[in-house]
Amino acid sequence: MDDLPVHVDVDRTLRVKVIDACGLTCTFCHNEGTPVVADNLGNRTGAFTDGGRSGRRSIYLGSNGARFLPATVGPTREFATALGVLRDRLDLRELHLTGGEPTLHPGLDQVITVAREVGFGVAMTSNGENGARVLPACAAAGLKRVNFSIFGTTAVELAQVQDDRYRDATRAERKIHALRRSIETALSAGIDARANIVVPDSTHIPRVLRLLCDYSERLSVRLLNSLDAGTKSLQAIDAVLDQVHAEPEAHYVTAGASGWRTRYRLPTGRAIWVKRIRSVRLPQTCTGCRFNNPTDCQEGYYGVRLYRDRAGGFQVGVCIQRMDLCMRVEQFATSSLRDEIMTLRQDEYTSWTRHSPHPGDSAWPPSSKPRSSTSTQTR
Repeated sequence: MDDLPVHVDVDRTLRVKVIDACGLTCTFCHNEGTPVVADNLGNRTGAFTDGGRSGRRSIYLGSNGARFLPATVGPTREFATALGVLRDRLDLRELHLTGGEPTLHPGLDQVITVAREVGFGVAMTSNGENGARVLPACAAAGLKRVNFSIFGTTAVELAQVQDDRYRDATRAERKIHALRRSIETALSAGIDARANIVVPDSTHIPRVLRLLCDYSERLSVRLLNSLDAGTKSLQAIDAVLDQVHAEPEAHYVTAGASGWRTRYRLPTGRAIWVKRIRSVRLPQTCTGCRFNNPTDCQEGYYGVRLYRDRAGGFQVGVCIQRMDLCMRVEQFATSSLRDEIMTLRQDEYTSWTRHSPHPGDSAWPPSSKPRSSTSTQTR
């Protein structure tokens, strides 16, 4: 029986794809559901391709119905207006910048300034390619947190998960040095720096253990399962936790979004986190979807995403596996989809806070049960 405390909050985060460019070619990248622009310029709508000359991937592109190419988000009045509309219509508080690789954005600090002026706290996910150059200005603009995506401690490890054409150890070594410089810059600038480590399967366990040795004493570390790898990834995470003698302490659930976290304590006293996906569906939108089964729906309803369309305007998305559901901000603001999201959020929050759930409850993730604790902690 899982006797850990469960902390519940409400999803009030908007993810914004600020740029499509990226200097890595990771084979597991979903690219926020959008086509890789460099490989699709000139392609007609509906004929986007994956795995082109750039070597970059968008793993769901073959079936997600993407209908537009993303453009770089600028610090414009149009952007501020879109943020304001979504802030008010969804009661949002935090903006999370994604890409591509956000640190390659030529005016990232200005984008952050606009978001702060609209009333958002701002965080970012980054592979650290260009952080040493841009993060001081981003910190001054109000960036509060960076989740650094860390794959390898060595050039060989990083090269192994790149496209075949770019498995160059020298190139990978440059990327690792850039990441380390970015982490140091973030810490020096007073930014909350965290490490995200994806664990695809058991063959990656030695790599993950080395990463924990390198980073767990300095950064808050999160282990993430690979959406594409399914149960193999979850089993590998459990094996890592066993090998480092991590003891679970608490669960953190976000009402209205599929991501949930468990905090573990290492023998050194440091905490590490495991982020998993629980089975969350939009009651109307997901009903009848061809992916709505335990095998094909890998992310569930994760939250709202904002994209700038190269054809003009901004698009709101709710699923990287169903990009055909994207709609313009002004349409989304008065849509039944917006209402459905708000209802889901409130219903889940009410359900989770009325009683103390445990793995036997229907609300608990049936395919990703947390490790049991032998402690005497109560909820």
